[in-house]
Amino acid sequence: MLAPDQSSFHATKTIGMAKHSYRCKISSSLTDAILFVGGVMVALLLFCALWSSIMPVPNPTPTFSSAVTRPKPSVSEVFASDDCAQVVVSMRVNRSHDPSSPTFYDDPNLSYYVDKDKPIKNWDKKRREWLKHHPYFSPGIQERILLVSGSQPSPCQNPIGDHLLLRFFKNKVDYCRIHGYDIFYNNVLLHPEMKTFWAKIPVLRAAMIAHPEAEWIWWMDSDAAFTDMDFKLPLERYREHNMVVHGWEKLIYEKKSWVSLNAGVFLIRNCQWSMDFMDVWASMGPQTPDYDKWGKTQKSVLKDKVYAESDDQSGLVYLLLEQKEKWADKIYVESQYYFEGYWLEIVERLENISDRYVGIETSAGELRRRHAEKVNGYYAQLREPYLKEAGFGWGSWRRPFVTHFTGCQPCNGNHNRIYSGESCWKGMEKALNFADNQVLRTFGFVHGDMLDSSSVSPLPFDYPSSA
Repeated sequence: MLAPDQSSFHATKTIGMAKHSYRCKISSSLTDAILFVGGVMVALLLFCALWSSIMPVPNPTPTFSSAVTRPKPSVSEVFASDDCAQVVVSMRVNRSHDPSSPTFYDDPNLSYYVDKDKPIKNWDKKRREWLKHHPYFSPGIQERILLVSGSQPSPCQNPIGDHLLLRFFKNKVDYCRIHGYDIFYNNVLLHPEMKTFWAKIPVLRAAMIAHPEAEWIWWMDSDAAFTDMDFKLPLERYREHNMVVHGWEKLIYEKKSWVSLNAGVFLIRNCQWSMDFMDVWASMGPQTPDYDKWGKTQKSVLKDKVYAESDDQSGLVYLLLEQKEKWADKIYVESQYYFEGYWLEIVERLENISDRYVGIETSAGELRRRHAEKVNGYYAQLREPYLKEAGFGWGSWRRPFVTHFTGCQPCNGNHNRIYSGESCWKGMEKALNFADNQVLRTFGFVHGDMLDSSSVSPLPFDYPSSA
């Protein structure tokens, strides 16, 4: 038995030794933990380094137009601009959020309707304000396109008319899907008095308001088809313009011809200039009391105009001639490629063009490689060196960009009409199957007969070398 003082000392010594042992254990555990975490971090860093070396960042898909490097503007510089064209910064799109901050949509006086008493003013400012509240729509805005098309509200008179319209619509959907464009197809009259060729203007006005995130609205008649699914618009060429039409300046300004351009396919920028232009253009339409007078005026200026009714195409040529200083500088008359091509110039050459492309792919193994539709642009760029001698437009063996069946009116029974020995129906079948083959090939099939849209054949591996 220990004396009290010894017992106390022994207990104190035992407790001290226990604390020292406990501290040693804690210190050892902390050291082990730190070493373990450090080892894990080093391992993760090594893994990331190895992963990045075997998985490089993919190159962006090349485009047909030459790349132009420009300094990126700041947000304040972008939104302070008063020009129609705006270059904006990158940000992630959020389609599920709409801030509560008021925009032009909250203005009870805003009218989607074509009404000379309710013009849209300060549209550029209103659009910029909306984009400030929705900055995630800013990336790529300069190339953001909404394609708009449409047809009549009622069923077609022609028994196969609705089928033909569906095929033309599918063609547009295919092109937009491949290139990442939005599409709106309208089949109602947004102004009851603006019918036939005038019906497009109310749709375009409403589309601009409904889609402030779109820089360009691309009108395309229902009877026009994409026949080169790879070609992309050279938008950089149009950066200083607000409208693009297919035509010939010599025929406009020297011949004063009403067919010097075509108003069935055109680009128009989403800006105040376009709102003002469409108001003036629409003032020649059937909803106005001066409609008959405008028909006579157009016919007096455009000597080859065959009838005295005011139409949108004659109205556009008239404005270029009679109000040239006000509008012409911002309207680009495109004649360097088939922005829209008259079908009689094209359909008889489609089979030969198809054979030429097959010949290219027979000799170029890199073009025969199977690939995903999303990377079509890469293979289109690979093909370009082989097309240097193809040319563009008339006489070219390059695929025509857009084929327009002007005069055929597939919905109204004119599909059997014969022009210069060529049937409208056969021409449409050829063009639509020609375009469809470009899409179907990515899915592993092809139309064997350009006049048979109902049957396809599977493609063998390494087509066309093994065909």
